Amino acid sequence: MPDPSYKQHTHDLQPMGPTAPAKPSLSANFRRILFGKPLANEHMEHTLLPKYLALPVFSSDAISSVAYATQEIALVLGGAGLWMNSYQGVYNRDIMLITGAIVILLAIVVVSYWQTIHGYQNGGGSYIVSKDNLGQLPGLIAAAALLIDYVLTVSVSIASGVQNLSGLPLPPWIAWLHFDHLVLWCLFFISILILANLRGLKESGRMFAVFTYGFVIMCVLMIGAGLLGSHFGMHLHTQYVNHVYPGWVGKARKTGGTLGLLLILSAFAQGCSAMTGTEAVSNGIPAFTRPKANNAAWTLVYMGVILGSVFLGISLLVTKLHVVYWEHGTQTADAVIDQLSGTIFGKHGGGAIFYYLTQFFTAAILVIAANTSFADFPRLASILAHDRFMPRQLANLGDKLVYSNGILLLGIFAAGLVVSKNGNVDQLIPLYAIGVFTAFTLSQSGMVHHWFKLRDSVKGWRIKAAINGLGAVATGIVLLDIAAEKFHEGAYWVMICAAVLVWLFTKINQHYRDVAVQLNMTNYKPPSVSLKNTVLVMVPKLHRGVMPALEYARSLSDDCRAVHICTDPETTPQLIERWERWGGDVPLIILNSSYRSLIEPIMLYLDAVKLERPNHLITVVIPEFVPTKWWHSLLHGQSAARMKLALLSREDIVVANVRYYLEQRTSPKYPNISLDEKEADSHYSEPNPPIQEQHV
Repeated sequence: MPDPSYKQHTHDLQPMGPTAPAKPSLSANFRRILFGKPLANEHMEHTLLPKYLALPVFSSDAISSVAYATQEIALVLGGAGLWMNSYQGVYNRDIMLITGAIVILLAIVVVSYWQTIHGYQNGGGSYIVSKDNLGQLPGLIAAAALLIDYVLTVSVSIASGVQNLSGLPLPPWIAWLHFDHLVLWCLFFISILILANLRGLKESGRMFAVFTYGFVIMCVLMIGAGLLGSHFGMHLHTQYVNHVYPGWVGKARKTGGTLGLLLILSAFAQGCSAMTGTEAVSNGIPAFTRPKANNAAWTLVYMGVILGSVFLGISLLVTKLHVVYWEHGTQTADAVIDQLSGTIFGKHGGGAIFYYLTQFFTAAILVIAANTSFADFPRLASILAHDRFMPRQLANLGDKLVYSNGILLLGIFAAGLVVSKNGNVDQLIPLYAIGVFTAFTLSQSGMVHHWFKLRDSVKGWRIKAAINGLGAVATGIVLLDIAAEKFHEGAYWVMICAAVLVWLFTKINQHYRDVAVQLNMTNYKPPSVSLKNTVLVMVPKLHRGVMPALEYARSLSDDCRAVHICTDPETTPQLIERWERWGGDVPLIILNSSYRSLIEPIMLYLDAVKLERPNHLITVVIPEFVPTKWWHSLLHGQSAARMKLALLSREDIVVANVRYYLEQRTSPKYPNISLDEKEADSHYSEPNPPIQEQHV
């Protein structure tokens, strides 16, 4: 039972007296410029996102995928020979068939996640839903799949955006930027996103909203002008459409029967890249303004409507203009968005401004699509850290009330992946989408179990379970299709990485559980014998820097000794003489070191003290003077640091470091004192330590 007289007090730290506030350091001012003013905990509510800002933060990844989803479908179908005029009807039919199927799948996922958001109003991410309903292992698999997908999203989105910029016909005054240097520009944009998110989620939402909404507006204008412009006298610049698949790139294959079905499945798997990012809203419910669940659900609907309609519109334009896209190594046709905007607006003349705006906003949203991952990866990592499956540092909020460690970790992983793949989108795409569809399937399966658990308290639970069940079956089939189609293209690496991550999660959790068991206060009994302390003060030389350590040692115990490790016997008499004058009642023990070693003699002496006093706690106090300038440390030996490092490896002692801060030589506190060279050297030189023992 706790003592009833005990009272817990909390205090807000306030300045003592009328002292003026300290002047911020140069580094503090630099941090303020980079990241803005720190936010107190009570400002958490002000960092939450309204729907119009949450849409670009959590939906930029999904919306941006329309820039390459139809392109990926056309790439597969064109590579099979359907680009030829004799197959044009089949080509157009299959593009619209696959697009329609993906839009239907999108609608199913949106409705399913609408229920997930309302079922888990504190955040219905795939990890939480899967863990609560299917068990710990499925939850960890979902978490690993999502974390990998977030890293891939950053890499693919930024690499795609930079690649899009490199294909622009830039005017001479900006061509010097050399956007064809893919890796360098990818790393630059990753750094910008890290900085923007470290400044706060709301600030990054404001920063990127203009690009997301700008892209959507330009796509709507392009689709409207392409489908209806002829009724208003607009003419198409068809010279910018690529109709040919070069013969040296690939040969036409038969498309009938089973091979035709496999072809459609392959194109469908590629086109499902349009679905990435749709789960982000349900993961980020805590970041919304109140009512959180309702705002998150409607943001999900807005995202689905925008994504589905723009995706359909772009596919309609591709079939109307018979756009063909091909790639072979580093050589590719112009991107589908480039061909469409160039054909509809023209690349020269009065409409060219709309072409350049479309290309600019396309490149911009492809880059900032990575921001969805920067919003969700740190949040998921913090949840895993809270559950003790990832390092606890990932659960810490930074100065701007964001998970700074998670943001930095994501940036490092994405940068490493970009460098390893040389910024090549073609090498990154095959790794894409498997993680997100794994999370889709597990989450929706978990929601089916969730409704069955609540069947006695939730009205209409059968309909809800059926909707989520349909979502689980649909996304599960797509997952199998994507895994089969992309396995030999490198998708197996995603599976291997996910398995390794799950193993790491379990090992981290096991460590935290072991620590918790050993630190648990249950059945704890205080020691029956009172603690006694033997204190050893390391004395390299007797000078002002040693005296505070000596006083501190006296305050700890009456059983106090000074220990000097002698590597230069000629200095020992002078030290003994000084110690008799300034050492007081503390005995000085001199350990002679024949081989000029510092560590071995003190280790041997500690063993001897432990044998001499088996029930005593041994405390080693290490004095250390700190110069006024950082570079002054380079002029002195680091014996104290080496000794601390060595002693910390022992479990049976306590190490205390007492610092003595030097001041400027001209300080009035210390008048100019003339010392001869030998005298000065005896004050600050750091000899090497210890063994024959002598007592003074």
